[in-house]
Order: sequence, then structure tokens, then C-alpha cells
Amino acid sequence: MPDEAARRILLLGIAAAGLVAGLLPVLLGRGAAEWLFTIGTLPVLAALLRDLWHGFRRGEFGLDLIAALSMGGALLLGESLAAAVVALMYAGGEFLEFRARQRARAEMTALLSRVPRSAMRHGAKGLEEVPLDAIAPGDRLLIARGAVVPVDGSIDAVAAVLDTSALTGEPLPQRIAQGEAAMSGSVNAGEAFDLLATRRAAESTYAGIVRLVEAAQASKAPMARLADRWSVWFLAFTVLLAGGAWIATGDAVRGLAVLVVATPCPLILAVPVAIIAGLSRAAGAGVLVKSGGALEAMARARVLLLDKTGTLTIGRARLAAILPENGVAEEELLRLAASLDQASGHVLAQALVEAATTRGLTLSTPIAVQEAPGEGIAGLVDDRQVAIGSATYVATTIGGPTPAAPPDQPPGAALVFIGVDGAPGGVLVFEDPIRPDAPAMLAGMRRAGIGRVVLLSGDAEAPAQAVGRALGLDSVVAGCTPEGKVAVVRAEGQAGPVMMIGDGVNDAPALAAAAIGIAMGARGAAASSEAADAVVLVDRLDRLAQAIRIARRTLHIARQSVIAGIGLSSAGMVAAALGHLTPVEGALLQEAIDVAVILNALRALRGDDDRAI
Repeated sequence: MPDEAARRILLLGIAAAGLVAGLLPVLLGRGAAEWLFTIGTLPVLAALLRDLWHGFRRGEFGLDLIAALSMGGALLLGESLAAAVVALMYAGGEFLEFRARQRARAEMTALLSRVPRSAMRHGAKGLEEVPLDAIAPGDRLLIARGAVVPVDGSIDAVAAVLDTSALTGEPLPQRIAQGEAAMSGSVNAGEAFDLLATRRAAESTYAGIVRLVEAAQASKAPMARLADRWSVWFLAFTVLLAGGAWIATGDAVRGLAVLVVATPCPLILAVPVAIIAGLSRAAGAGVLVKSGGALEAMARARVLLLDKTGTLTIGRARLAAILPENGVAEEELLRLAASLDQASGHVLAQALVEAATTRGLTLSTPIAVQEAPGEGIAGLVDDRQVAIGSATYVATTIGGPTPAAPPDQPPGAALVFIGVDGAPGGVLVFEDPIRPDAPAMLAGMRRAGIGRVVLLSGDAEAPAQAVGRALGLDSVVAGCTPEGKVAVVRAEGQAGPVMMIGDGVNDAPALAAAAIGIAMGARGAAASSEAADAVVLVDRLDRLAQAIRIARRTLHIARQSVIAGIGLSSAGMVAAALGHLTPVEGALLQEAIDVAVILNALRALRGDDDRAI
């Protein structure tokens, strides 16, 4: 990429230097001007011919052919000044287009950097740190608290608590019993445990996700210039008109004048200018769109696929209900439970303490604390015996009946049972609520042209369907693996260009496979941000609809600029064919057309008026 940038800057500098240097002898009355104009033109022409040849071998061609005919014809006919002007316009246009394409997505450095490079393995001499490639099925590994599980395996301990949200979208930590499978890429949210490796690193779940993202990104076509969609008929019209003028008059210079006026510089310049302006506007709204092609895909999107956890929902466990028993007051039950959970590193413990402090409760320091990883915690709070955890753990700890579970438990909710002084104390209900701005975002998306909205979730069927019903979505697909999400993206693509919104590592392959992938970067995984075509930099869903409106307005202005450029160039071509313009006059006219079209393209920098265009 740096070499390509240097090449384009060099060509632009040569073309400008050649034109300026050639004008000096003209002004001073010397005869070296033609040589200087030619020297400034030839490198640009050579680079253009090389690009045309590579494109022809791929079965591609476009309006750049007219620029090559203009420069080559002008040099052959002795119109070197016209050739130099065309070379400068072309090199400038190519440089601006390159700058627009430079905003393409970055490499997946964040996704790859999250993969652990080594692991702690139990050996004959104790623990030893080994590289991932050295891990074989059957090896026993130590997974420290907060560490990423490096390979697929099974729990070789009483239990483990794993945060699988980046892989499955499940917001609540999962208790994995001894002998059950643990996926690579999940994070140890509890105490350290041993893992019995069942696969090599290259064959594990997380490595598969990385490969999916790479394959999906590689399958995407490069950004095509909007102007090329008019290239076939405009190229044919130009060649026929130039050839007709030459044949009818016998004057090759007249045909050259047609080619010079037709040189598609306004088409090359105006589109990148409009796109860059649109990218700037979207960034100002808090949505970083990584390329002009992504902005165009956003404007054309008709199907919206959304992840649930962290996208439509808060993505963090929150206390939803307090259900006390045996005369324990709600506030006291919460205070006792939160006081004890200060000694726990469990994710739900953090949510519990946060709920208590938010209510202004004064927490006490627990003593005689005993925690069973993945099961629960017990201890003394103000001389009261408190136990928190699963129903079985609390019943065993208090030596009595289990606290009663609520009969109308919300789908996907997590229940925390509490025992107080040897008796059931009650139940705390945690859930992942719908984001308050989700309904307004969906309404704005539909106004912006989205016709179908589908929820994709790695979560269970019940909570996913509950969110779908609450938000009036068109379809819900639950229990999705990363591969399953990619399959849905491809299937939904038959109904129109697909926009995918997600925030976890499990969403990264689908984000890369969609026509436009958008990551919730404010709170999402870095891997999803790298795989996506656009990133929402602020924690505001409503910015997505605004970004679509900006994209649609930008595309409208870019298309308008292309049509205006072709129209003005066509009028100039006719004048040149009738003998009213010389090649140099045609080149200068083309410069005036460039200015007019670019000024129109710059309208994309103005504020979005919130109308769907």
C-alpha cells in the first residue's frame, strides 16, 4: 500500500512538473516546451497502459481507455500541451480515487492478537509454558482466571465458569461441569481450572472463526467506481463520434478534440470526492465507514440482520426482580447477598454489587467466606449465615429446602438462589434487557429503506423469540453458530443486499460475508470491528439509521455528478466534432467541467436533512 501511494504521488508530481516546466519555454518563446510536455505525459501514459493491460487480462475495461487514447493520440498528432493537461487531470483523479480506497478495512490484527500464543501445560516436571502448536489432544492445561481458553477441550475439574459471549452471544457466564466441552476463545470467568485438550490449536473453534473471517473477506469484490457503470455506452459513443468526425472531415485533430473532451476526469474525480465527503459525514455521526464501496453497499441495503446480545440488548446482566421468602425484606435480601458477593469474582456477583450500590445500600464486609467455583459462595454477613448460588448449592449449604423458583421466569433469565440463617431467603432474577433505543433504531431503519429485519442469535430459542416479538421483527433465528450465521447471511442475500450488525467474535464471519457488516465498536469485540465494513463508535443505535441516510444521499449526489459530467462532456464532444473546439480548448473545457462537477460532489459534506433519498 505505501508503494502504491508513492507511485500515484510520483505520477501526479511528474505530470504537474511537466506541464509547468513546459509552459515556461512557451512563455519565454523557446522550443523545448513540446519535449517537456511529452516527458511529463509519457510516465502517466505508460502506467495507464499497464493498468489497462492487467484489467483486460481480467476481462475488465472502463473509461480509462479514453484517457489513454487522448494522451497517445495527442502525442502522435503533435498536440503535446493537450496531452500534458489530460495527463495531469488523469493522474490527479487516480490519486483521489486511491485515497478513497485507502480507507478500506484494516487487517484482522485485533482478532489474531486475541489468540493466545502459549499455554501452561502440566508435565512430568510440573507446569511448563509451551507454544500452542506444541499442544496435542490429551494434554492437561491450566487455565488461569481471566485467561482465554487456547484449544477446544473438556473440563478436568469439579466445574468451571466460562464467559462465552464472544463466541455464542450468550451474555451470562456459563457453568461447565466436569467432563463437559469448553470452546477455545471463551474466557475463564471463575477460578483457575484444568482443561483436557481434545483438539490441536489449528483445528479448534477459535481458529475456525479466524479462517471464516479471512475467507469471507477474500471473497469480496474490490470497490468498483460508480462511473464505470456508464462506461460501455459512453465509450462506444465517444469512439463513434471521434471516428465519425475524423472520417467526415479528414481531420484527425478534430477526432482528437472529441477524445480530449470525453476524457472521463469528472467521472473519476467527482465520485471519490462525494464518497470521501460522505465518509466524513458518517464519521461525524459516530459511524466509521471503512471504504467508499462499503458506503455504497450501505445505501443499497434492503435486508437487516442483527445479533441480539450487545446489539439489541444491553449485553450485561442486570437485576430484574427480587423475590424474598420467609419474611426477609427485599432491600435486606439484596444487601446481604451483595455484601457476600463482594468476595466473589463471578460476573453475576459484580452485577449484584452494582445493583445494591445503585440503590444506595450500605454493604458490610463478609467473613469466613467459602466459595465453590461454578456453584456458589457462603459466609457470614453481620453475624448472619448467607449462601448464594445454584439451587442445589444453597439447599446443601443451609441443610434445608431450596428457595422457590418464580413460576413466570422470563425467557433466558438467570436465577440466583439465596439462603439466610439456614432457611431459604429468596431468589434474585437477572436478565439482559432490550436496549431502550432499539425500537427507535428499527423504525428509522425501515424509514431509510430496510424492508426485512431478522434477528440472529447464538442464544437459546426462548429469549431470542421474546426479543423478536417485543421488537416486531420479521424473523428470528436462534442457536446460531458462526458458520450458521454466515449461511443465513447468504440465504437472505437472495432478497436483496444484506446489512449485518453485531458485536462479538462470533459475529465476525457474518459481518465479513454480508454486503455491509457493521460492528458495535463502542462495546463490542475488537475482532468484529476489524471484520466489519463500518463501526459504530458511539453507544447509540440511532446513529445507524442516520448513517444509512447519509450513505443514500451521498450515492445520490455521486450519481448526479456522474450524469452531469457525462452530459457536459457529451455537449463538449459534439462541439469539438463540429470544429468549434481545438484539443487544448477541449482540455481546458474539461477542466471547467471538472470544477463544476467537483463542487456539486462537495455538497455531500453538508448536513444530512434526514430525508430518505
